[in-house]
Amino acid sequence: MLVLGAAALITGFIFWGWRIALGFALGATIAYLNFHWLKKVVAGLADLTIGSGTPASSRGVVHRFLLRYFLMAIVAFVILTVSRESLYGLFAGLFLPVAAILCEAAYETYAGVIRKI
Repeated sequence: MLVLGAAALITGFIFWGWRIALGFALGATIAYLNFHWLKKVVAGLADLTIGSGTPASSRGVVHRFLLRYFLMAIVAFVILTVSRESLYGLFAGLFLPVAAILCEAAYETYAGVIRKI
């Protein structure tokens, strides 16, 4: 995600200017933090479930989940009031994990085909 985000940030700055690049940087940062926090929460819940033997749930997990989307909405609103162009970059940055997953899927498919030959 970091390499793909850096490449897209440089490309966005060159082709579309600093406003879209700044929006992309904010969106990519939010997406990366969201991915990291979600991974941390899932690992914690898995550890709790394995340790206790029963499925774990918590209101805190739900509140943090909703807080992340509330913070994204606030950032999107602030960017919208400042620059509509930056909002386009923000949305592109939020899709960074999707692009990274597609790259990983293509790599795994390629590696799987090569190992079969």
